[in-house]
Amino acid sequence: MIFALPNGASAGAPAQPSAKGSAVTPKLSSQDMEMGNLPGGDAPPAQPDIMHLARIGDVAGMEKLFESSEYDATYTDEEGITPLHWAAINNQYVLCKFLIDKGADINKKGGDSVATPLQWAAQRSNYYTVDLLLQHGADPLITDAQGYNTLHISTFNGNVLLVVLMLHQGIPVDVADAYGHTSLMWAAYKGFPQCVDLFLRWGASVHATDEQGFTALHWALVKGSLQCILKLVEYGSDRFAKTQTGKTPAITAKDLNTSGAWHRALRECGYDEDGHAAVPWWPGSSFFLKDKQSFMSKFLFLLPTLMLWVEFMILSRLPIFISFFLALFVVFGTQWAVNQVLEYAPPDMRQLHKTPWLAGIFAASLFLLGVQWLLVVVSAYFYAASMTFDPGFVPKLNGIAEQKAVIDELLRLWKFDESNFCVTCMIRTPLRSKHCRRCQRCVAKHDHLTFGILSFDWLLYYYFAEVSKSASSECLVLAESLCKIVNADPYTVLMGIWATAQLTWVSMLIFVQFIQVARAMTTYENMYGIQDGSAGTHGSAFTSTGAPLDPSHPNFGAPPSAADDPLGARKGPHGHKHHRGFLQQWSRLLGVDTFIETATGRGAA
Repeated sequence: MIFALPNGASAGAPAQPSAKGSAVTPKLSSQDMEMGNLPGGDAPPAQPDIMHLARIGDVAGMEKLFESSEYDATYTDEEGITPLHWAAINNQYVLCKFLIDKGADINKKGGDSVATPLQWAAQRSNYYTVDLLLQHGADPLITDAQGYNTLHISTFNGNVLLVVLMLHQGIPVDVADAYGHTSLMWAAYKGFPQCVDLFLRWGASVHATDEQGFTALHWALVKGSLQCILKLVEYGSDRFAKTQTGKTPAITAKDLNTSGAWHRALRECGYDEDGHAAVPWWPGSSFFLKDKQSFMSKFLFLLPTLMLWVEFMILSRLPIFISFFLALFVVFGTQWAVNQVLEYAPPDMRQLHKTPWLAGIFAASLFLLGVQWLLVVVSAYFYAASMTFDPGFVPKLNGIAEQKAVIDELLRLWKFDESNFCVTCMIRTPLRSKHCRRCQRCVAKHDHLTFGILSFDWLLYYYFAEVSKSASSECLVLAESLCKIVNADPYTVLMGIWATAQLTWVSMLIFVQFIQVARAMTTYENMYGIQDGSAGTHGSAFTSTGAPLDPSHPNFGAPPSAADDPLGARKGPHGHKHHRGFLQQWSRLLGVDTFIETATGRGAA
């Protein structure tokens, strides 16, 4: 059957095609499941013995029945249903393997929908049984009476694990059903963002159309799932594609009252409400935003360096009653500029904590601190090293014999004088070298030690003496003893205070990590709790068995409510924003809330 719309849907939505051939009479209303006309697990069996044993997975009873030669694994009832069908739909893994080993026809079609055991198992998301059948030669491309193959049926329930399993069987991702609907269209119509994302990453075509000319984007607008629409637009869906009746996605959204999700998806992908590319107002935006991901990452990582440098310069150069308010203005001004830029960021970078902004702050702190060390501390170290290390002494001779040989050579050259021979070191003095009286050694480059270093020593001493005298001891806030230190070099003092402040976050991180190691849990488990796989948990949604297959079942044909659908209850946004206070936002941004919860033992686990 084709996609069915809720009662009262607009005429702009796709209409259902004419009924199928007489081979299969549809028994479902517009709100039934796609394979809902399959017999349910609780239906009275046509043959109580063998079919009942298949449903409950009684291997021993089935083996005794086969030994009596009354039945075998190839038995079928009047509807073509085999014991393997019932075992597969009820997830009786061991019995399925037993029946396959006994020669059951693994691709036998049966039931009103003329489906194979593989399709019955996929309808209930029994992916372990599905894998067993696939390993023994089940054909996933066989279609039932409605034209659905196993990939389509797997998509109906939105079970991502089952869809992943089917895609790895070599099924073409764009294979269509009898009406031209691909699995991507079904996932978009059903409102399963994870399945839509999976199909798109697997290479599903966003330009494929069904018999009415509807694309996956049209079908996503029928459901109105923001995440599905967002993914399709992000992957390049045609925002102006027309159906056979001339309906564009915008018209479809208007007719089905999903314009809000449509416009929001366009805005988050960088388009205006008409679907055209939105160009920022600031100069050079078209050039910088050619690669949004790269530009945003670099911009938000490097901007904190400029911001912190300006902050330190303002606080260190201006009076406190001016610098404090000016520094706050710079911080909030930078924050405003960042928020303006984030409006044009990729969808996964719209929140500040999902960007390199915080990493940039720590990197900027490290960079500025390193520069300060390089200009001040490292310079002082090299100055001290140049005074204490070997300045290049001329090696002394080993003994009197070598000294006599040097003297004899100088006499022969008529150069035996004080400019060529040092009577203290008893060596021949190289060119431009002189004897250092303090070191009592001859230095090869005399200007390095005496003239250069000693002159710089005097200059440095004079500089510090003058600076200490001229440093002001008057402050509006600090005491006199601290005031002279701050006034001597306020920039370095601020850098030291800022670097020390980083110990706060590192200390909290170390504390939280120690607690989590002691509890044998990860950060994710501490935040969201330990999933034990029990019924009702978030993970149980992936193994739900879907709608019953028995038409007589009391829940047959009833659409699942939001309370019954764990996945559906978590699809998309709430439709409203949670407004947090200033302190709560910064507490969450800096990780203080996680630290407090871990320290007080109020974690999720």
